[in-house]
Amino acid sequence: MALAIFDLDNTLLSGDSDHGWGEFLVSKNLVDKVAYKQANEKFYKQYKQGKLNIHEYSAFSFRPLAEHSFEDLAVLHNEFMKKVIRPIIGQKALELVEFHKQKGNKLLVITATNSFITRPIVEVFGIKDLLATEPKIVNNRYCNEIDGIPCFHSGKVLRLRHWLKEKRLSLKGSFFYTDSHNDLPLLEIVDNAVAVDPDDTLRAIAIEKGWKIMSLLG
Repeated sequence: MALAIFDLDNTLLSGDSDHGWGEFLVSKNLVDKVAYKQANEKFYKQYKQGKLNIHEYSAFSFRPLAEHSFEDLAVLHNEFMKKVIRPIIGQKALELVEFHKQKGNKLLVITATNSFITRPIVEVFGIKDLLATEPKIVNNRYCNEIDGIPCFHSGKVLRLRHWLKEKRLSLKGSFFYTDSHNDLPLLEIVDNAVAVDPDDTLRAIAIEKGWKIMSLLG
């Protein structure tokens, strides 16, 4: 059984769920419109440039989670799914996941975006296993800190290796689909690295290394 690993944002989704959640909060007047939007754009730009400090960003992005109960967050997320996420789930992405299911592969989504945002999205694709950045929970509320290793850059490799050991699986025959050069540490260790609608940096590296390049848009 080969492992098929998928990045989520701008890979299975034709957009960024983390950035989209920030814009959704702004639209709902749940955060300071000007300051939050500016910070959200700043961090998104840093991510695309490969300069993101994941702990600084998480402290920012977890703050609205900490200000609401789990029940209220669930209601907000349901609306977020309908308005923001469903429109950016494309048919080609669904077909790619189905292709690996039909081959009998083990499916895993691995993403830097936190599990509160991503778990319901991953469930839409019918994928049970998720590795994501985890917000720490204290007294039945989220707080502004990361719980454990952030699932970002080389942290994805660390989290994956722990997961493989726990599941008694290997990377033999493995696939990894991603759009981002931030995922190079993980791309380097799988048997089949696939650049999906890649950023310019990843596209150049994929061409140099002979990795497959594909699009899930349209």
